[in-house]
Amino acid sequence: MSAPLYIKVKEQDNVAIAVHDIAAGVEVMPGVITRQDIPQAHKIALTHIPRGGEIVRYGVVLGYARDDIPVGSWINEHMLDLPQTPGLDDMPFGTSIVPPEALPDPTRKTWMGYRNKTGPAGTRNLLGIVTTVQCAAGVLNVAVERIRRELLPGYPNVEGVVAVTHPYGCGVAIKAREAHIPIRAVTNLIRHPNFGGEVMVVGLGCEKLTYDMVLPPEDITPENTLTLQDYPGHDAMMEAILAMADKKLQSLNRRVREELPLSELLIGMQCGGSDAFSGLTANPSAGYAADMLVKGGATVLFSEVTEVRDGVHLLAARCRDEAARDKLAAEMRWYDQYLEAGGVDRDANPTPGNKKGGLANIVEKAMGSIAKSGMAPIEEVLSPAERPTRHGLIYAATPASDIVCGPSQLASGIGLQVFMTGRGTPYGLAAAPVIKVCSRNEMKEHWFDMIDVNAGPVATGEKTIAQVGTELFELILDVASGVKQPYSDQYGFHNDLCIFNPAPIT
Repeated sequence: MSAPLYIKVKEQDNVAIAVHDIAAGVEVMPGVITRQDIPQAHKIALTHIPRGGEIVRYGVVLGYARDDIPVGSWINEHMLDLPQTPGLDDMPFGTSIVPPEALPDPTRKTWMGYRNKTGPAGTRNLLGIVTTVQCAAGVLNVAVERIRRELLPGYPNVEGVVAVTHPYGCGVAIKAREAHIPIRAVTNLIRHPNFGGEVMVVGLGCEKLTYDMVLPPEDITPENTLTLQDYPGHDAMMEAILAMADKKLQSLNRRVREELPLSELLIGMQCGGSDAFSGLTANPSAGYAADMLVKGGATVLFSEVTEVRDGVHLLAARCRDEAARDKLAAEMRWYDQYLEAGGVDRDANPTPGNKKGGLANIVEKAMGSIAKSGMAPIEEVLSPAERPTRHGLIYAATPASDIVCGPSQLASGIGLQVFMTGRGTPYGLAAAPVIKVCSRNEMKEHWFDMIDVNAGPVATGEKTIAQVGTELFELILDVASGVKQPYSDQYGFHNDLCIFNPAPIT
């Protein structure tokens, strides 16, 4: 079977996207002959679209034509005006709740993880050392390298040591209205499931983010906290950090993996470097895997406010109850105001790479982004860096930026992240494994040893979403269980943690 020339999503769509580059003069369907060369993943006009007319993909109005667009034309980001932002008042909720039997059955219902006293289980057994301020990062990074070399070989059950450094903690308005967001993130990162309940926090001594802001009184002890300004010079600091780490490693080394139900697994879904195939191949495959996980009892987070904003009514319809719908609307309103205060709107999100990959604007990007959430009902909505209180599909409101969304999801407790990409990114997290899924065959061929799962065969008709989604589900459980390592971990590709801080910097 030959690969299709184009993909049309919904019957009412008046555009399709090119599966591969299409030369001018090619009849892609009866009556539609390309007027120009059409780049891969870009849109072809299937009908004549008059000036001001709707451009429709996914059954959704992406925008309005700035000029007449003849049938067979290449449609790019310069040719359409953005539609109005969807309203947030009185959105219907619970009108699109699929029954459990409609979700795909998981092929496995258990995994091998590290059980914690509370919350989700760990996918890794790591010593996590969290700073209260960026000023301590340089010392801690040096100490961590020594811990890896000098201490870690003596503790074979510990899989690594992670320095959780971040740009927050001082030079900030610590009592500003929005300061609770980064403070909550640091607080929850200290208790990340992959750190096994062992608390190790390193501060400088003069910062604004004091221990009492991120730890309960009973945890502010010499066994858990270390202040650099208390030590006379380099050697004393290093000896203190290594001595504290050694005690934590002794406890962590007693942890072992055990067979656990999927209800103790919490994962995150994120996409970055997206293209017009992302919403057709990689994201729907991830959504299928998410539905399998949810049906098996696991908890799955998806995020990125600007990349769901134009489909918020679709998410509201999937909210289990009024409380979830109301919090969804509140998070969207907050972010609208945040963007307005910065003098931009939601269409500031798409990147040059997104547009080169065929995404004309944020509406088109959002429709594809939502696909990674699958079909399951939304049980709960979280503010940035909040922890879930329910199982199932959760919407965690975060910025869309990869390096800010990732730390926010980590603070919410994910033990593993699935990351979809069309253009390619080496992004990774030190505190949790990241599985990379690409949207097209060319991306896998180009980064053959950096992409874990290729969803490109969905576009060419060689595989179905269900097949790729099942493959991804199996890999998620294998990686969570420590049986396999994604490429990002094999190479140590771990991004800096950028804690979301909307509060002023002083």
